[in-house]
Amino acid sequence: MRVPLVVGNWKMNGNQAECRVLATSIARGLGKKSAKAQVAVAPPFTALAVVGKVIRGTDIKLSAQNCHWQTSGAFTGEVSPTMISDLGCDYVILGHSERRHVFQESDDLIARKIAPVVAHGMRAILCVGETLAERDHLQTAKVIARQLRIALKGSEKGVIDKLEIAYEPVWAIGTGQNATPKQVDQVHRKIRTFLVEALGAAAGNRVRILYGGSVKPENAAELAEVDSVDGLLVGGASLKAETFLPIVRAF
Repeated sequence: MRVPLVVGNWKMNGNQAECRVLATSIARGLGKKSAKAQVAVAPPFTALAVVGKVIRGTDIKLSAQNCHWQTSGAFTGEVSPTMISDLGCDYVILGHSERRHVFQESDDLIARKIAPVVAHGMRAILCVGETLAERDHLQTAKVIARQLRIALKGSEKGVIDKLEIAYEPVWAIGTGQNATPKQVDQVHRKIRTFLVEALGAAAGNRVRILYGGSVKPENAAELAEVDSVDGLLVGGASLKAETFLPIVRAF
């Protein structure tokens, strides 16, 4: 049985003090009422250390929002998996839609980051998803299959066992459009089929498939009821404990 995972992606929001307060509120809230889902928070790089101290000793895991693929070198402005691991991170989000479409990260570049993340003892949360134009042209399955195929090419068993997939329909992020539970289920089932065919039934069925696309307290419960949804990747609603905690408790 796959244990649900809910990840709060804080993106480029919050200074150290603000992130400390938010992490403290989430930790206290989860302490009052247990949830069946595992929880991780992904603060900005500058707040990883302070948030890590707040959640130490709790069940909350620490995640980075991105990383480079090299352990060190002349890469000005980048952060390596070694540095992230040193801060106590358990997860790293890779290939987020904003990395792909705002910063033009390619499938190949994203794929290079997965093995180094796993090699440093962390789990990778690989984001995949299509744009509105791609969906309108019935390219959803093709686009996601390409993203997965390139990301998993040559991956060893140890990598697969430390991988989560997050389906992020770009057209449903900050646009006012929400994917329906039926639409989410259809895509998640296609992702599961791809994983099973590519990795075998045992490995393909172990990978958790999260949904991330304008997740809010108002739609979390119905998403959590979808059998193919193994958790949620939450953006804006994770910036307040009062909106993030109900999403966690939806499971």
